[in-house]
Amino acid sequence: MGKRFLLIALILALAVLGGTAKVLHTSEPQTEGPAQTGDRAEPASADDPAEADENAPQYYTLSFIGDCTLASVPYYRNSPVGFEAVVGKNYDYPFAQTAQFFEDDDLTFANLECALTDSNQAAEKTFLFKAPQDYAKIMSSGSVEFVSLANNHVMDYGQQGYDDTLAALEAEGIDWIGRDEWLVYELPGGLRLGIYSEFYDHVNEVRTQVSQLRHTDADFVIAAFHWGQEGQYQPNSDQIEKAHTAIDCGADFVYGSHPHTVQPIEIYKGVPIYYSFGNWIFGGNTNPSDTDTFFLRMTLALYPEDRHVEIVSLENVPCAFSGTAGSNNYQPVALEEGSEAYERVLSKLGGDFSGANLTISYGLGKDD
Repeated sequence: MGKRFLLIALILALAVLGGTAKVLHTSEPQTEGPAQTGDRAEPASADDPAEADENAPQYYTLSFIGDCTLASVPYYRNSPVGFEAVVGKNYDYPFAQTAQFFEDDDLTFANLECALTDSNQAAEKTFLFKAPQDYAKIMSSGSVEFVSLANNHVMDYGQQGYDDTLAALEAEGIDWIGRDEWLVYELPGGLRLGIYSEFYDHVNEVRTQVSQLRHTDADFVIAAFHWGQEGQYQPNSDQIEKAHTAIDCGADFVYGSHPHTVQPIEIYKGVPIYYSFGNWIFGGNTNPSDTDTFFLRMTLALYPEDRHVEIVSLENVPCAFSGTAGSNNYQPVALEEGSEAYERVLSKLGGDFSGANLTISYGLGKDD
């Protein structure tokens, strides 16, 4: 497979690629997801030597964002400052300042952390997140093509809520992966992404699942984990063990979500681990104390002859998940390069941040 990691860059460059996608096969039977369409980059010119090279690389751009919670907790559901009141039916609103970063890539990947349903059969738990099914349009408006449902809120309204969520995603042409399973997902031009999503699995199951995925025809394996402790700025031992195990078994990239904070990047055996992307769109808090987040733009090169893949660049773009200070307007924005907030996000990614961990309040969460 011969991966070579050429460059890790903290830049704001954009690559223009796009196209269709399809699910090839999965660890368990699933319905094939719908396709998305778009425009490919222009081919090499006739006088370009690469045109004659049968093994000339094909380039792909993947974008990764953090948790997308498209709902308030029940206490704030009817509040004028709640997510539902601020967004209303303006589906373009949450991604209004950032959609341009994702509309021309090959794939934008997110963690969808809510149920899209009208069900009232709520689980017995502190925090419950549900949004109307038409809120799937928020994700499609933001050019998100693929979501992980491996998290602790997608089942907040039981099997009916889960089934409604899948129907809502399908209606918007958004593909998905569920809890503790894997699939192979083909991008236009032929790049085959192996994607494993984990929430409940023990490390031994991680080892089994990733090993199985590595032995498929996937060119590049992504292990997506929902893990860690909320509010912490450093990964815990479970995160580290699972990430290293996944890489030892053949993962080429590790995507982390759940802590609601930005956690450091680790390079283990040449493979990048993003322990936590933090929140991207977060309806669960009207006045969060930490709005730091970022998105990752990854450029891959696929060499058709032997199908080895190189990570050409990792571009980390510091952002805030609210565009207003002192409140949450539920609209992520890119931060100004060199600003205090911009540098703080980079310090969190670099593991140099020394601030106190967040205190997570567990009040006002339930349906009362």
